[in-house]
Parts: sequence; structure tokens; C-alpha cells
Amino acid sequence: GAWTEEEDEALSNYIQAYGEGKWNSLPRRAGLKRCGKSCRLRWLNYLRPDIKRGNITRDEEDLIVRLHKLLG
Repeated sequence: GAWTEEEDEALSNYIQAYGEGKWNSLPRRAGLKRCGKSCRLRWLNYLRPDIKRGNITRDEEDLIVRLHKLLG
């Protein structure tokens, strides 16, 4: 099911305190009723503070085009 704000906060707080890793035991230790894979994906894809959101820049687009021409 959908993640609640409370679950997001519990996951974020746990990772800030103890770091990433040991995803299989994290849910139990953080008090979450989720599997480790779900916690890992939630953190990596939605909650990490360094996630860049929004449109790509012109420089990023140019790099993609150049690499596509080079690598296919």
C-alpha cells in the first residue's frame, strides 16, 4: 500500500541515525511493517535528500545526446 507520512519519517529518521544498509533488518528496527526491499526503494527513489527533481538542464540534455551518438 501507499506509504504514510509517519512511515516516511520513521524511515528517514532511522537512516539519518544509523545510515543506509542492512535493509532486511531495518524495517523491524525502525518499527515499520514493510519489507526491506520496499524500505530500500522508498529511500533511494523518494526520500534521499540528494535526489534531483524536475526537468533536466540543457547541459544534461546535450550530454545525453553526445553519449547516445558515441555509444548508441
